[in-house]
Amino acid sequence: MTSHDPNGNDAPLRDVAVSPEATARYLADVQRVLLSIGHNLDTLADETRVHLRRTRVEGDKFWHARKRAMPVERALKQVQASLNRLTGGLETAAHRRHAHDENVAATAEKRAQDALKKAAKRQQIPARPTHPPTNSQTGTGQNAGNAYSDVTSIYDLGKRRSA
Repeated sequence: MTSHDPNGNDAPLRDVAVSPEATARYLADVQRVLLSIGHNLDTLADETRVHLRRTRVEGDKFWHARKRAMPVERALKQVQASLNRLTGGLETAAHRRHAHDENVAATAEKRAQDALKKAAKRQQIPARPTHPPTNSQTGTGQNAGNAYSDVTSIYDLGKRRSA
């Protein structure tokens, strides 16, 4: 179990994680270091390839040295490809961290706007009566322009006049 320092000294990257700008700066620094390592790996791969292909044994055909060098060259090429994916992933992570902060800010604004729309909608729509008004409440005659105004159930359908 780890102890937590109340001053925050147990997590040196906590301040970096809080800010998207600080996260981007930190990831850019790491990417810069990895790119310089990548440059060194490129040079190492070239020099290794030249050395291994020049290493000949008596009785070799012209392709034997190249064939012996291929596994080493392939391994260095895989390391370079992994490094390239890693540096691309760091850039993607920085962009996604920034997008996360924008999304959080937009979500708060969107929720506030939705709440305002909902409140406005509640004020615009009048309350719906629980019971339909009867003819005595409306003060009109038997069929006040609506043929279905006096029908309250399917059993009353036989009593109404057709249009």
